[in-house]
Amino acid sequence: MTGRRRAAIAGVAESELGKTPHLTVLAQQVQASRAALAEAGLGRDDVDALFVAGNWSWSPAVALAEYLGIRPDYLDSTNIGGSSFEAHIGHAAAAIEAGMIDVALITYGSTQRSDRSRNQPRPATLTEQYDRPFGLPLPVGAYALAAARYQHEYGVSGAQLAEVAVSTRKWAQLNPVALHRDPLTVDEVLASPMICEPLHKLDCCLVTDGGGAVVLVAEDRWADLATRPVQVLGHGETTTHSTITNMPDLTVTGAARSGPRAMRAAGIDFADIDVLEIYDSFTITVLLTLESLGFCKPGEAADLFTEGHAAPGGRTPINTNGGGLSYTHPGMYGIFLLIEATRQLRHDYAATDPRRQVTDAEVALVHGTGGVLSSTSTVLLGRS
Repeated sequence: MTGRRRAAIAGVAESELGKTPHLTVLAQQVQASRAALAEAGLGRDDVDALFVAGNWSWSPAVALAEYLGIRPDYLDSTNIGGSSFEAHIGHAAAAIEAGMIDVALITYGSTQRSDRSRNQPRPATLTEQYDRPFGLPLPVGAYALAAARYQHEYGVSGAQLAEVAVSTRKWAQLNPVALHRDPLTVDEVLASPMICEPLHKLDCCLVTDGGGAVVLVAEDRWADLATRPVQVLGHGETTTHSTITNMPDLTVTGAARSGPRAMRAAGIDFADIDVLEIYDSFTITVLLTLESLGFCKPGEAADLFTEGHAAPGGRTPINTNGGGLSYTHPGMYGIFLLIEATRQLRHDYAATDPRRQVTDAEVALVHGTGGVLSSTSTVLLGRS
């Protein structure tokens, strides 16, 4: 077909999460993919485009296509870290709008936690050779550098950083599949072991296994779907550096570029956004992202958490599934941001647990971060 068509998310699903030594990466991807396609009312034969990110194969999209028994006409294995899947949404939406594809399957799987004891240290990249020999632990050391600089610039305390983890845990308590659901206090975050100053253990994301899938469909197929489609309104992506030593400003991420671009494409402003799903590899990641997006002034993002606005019942709901800090984080978390945003915009929780449902949610901002604050990708989604 030719001409521009709208694109919408039609199905989402996770695989089994936590520690899954009985599942391979491919098995997780297939588990999530089948569930997402079934939710949309589609089958594997409907898929004509496959988007996969991961470093376990020379070509993960080719390997998964063979495993699924499909022959897609469009393949994308773009890997820009945790923001890959938001980028995939943008790429797939562009292909749909151009009439190149009809149904895109975006999927990810990881056995990071199960493989942890067996993994060998990866070789340093070209510029990491100047970081690692001097004892910088990666990736946490890079985020710790950014956190230290941010605290120096704006006087934000460790307790204020901890409020991000506390707020996110409140959402996790409403999520029956979140890994950590016990109540959490600021004192408990600050009492947890220091991993890399100023970041404590509970300032850091989880290490889990798991996978997810998202199905994107062209608008002329929406009438046949089993779910309410969630429209892709806008997308932007960028990169500012690879290694932390080359980050132009430790307190400003690429969200300052990808966010405005996505919002311009969507034709919306901050006042239109009902829910935010922000990559939370570390507590500092969330604060830097919100400020770089322009959602808050520099140094003021912590107020959303200390004043309770980001928690359940707050006026600015953030990371409503418990995030990478409390729900799950299998290496590259970005696909789970899309899954949760879709469920919020479909109002999936309204009947099962109204406390978890953002009331009358119509627009969601989803933001992925990859590498050591290296890549960003922002997506605006709307309830169609």
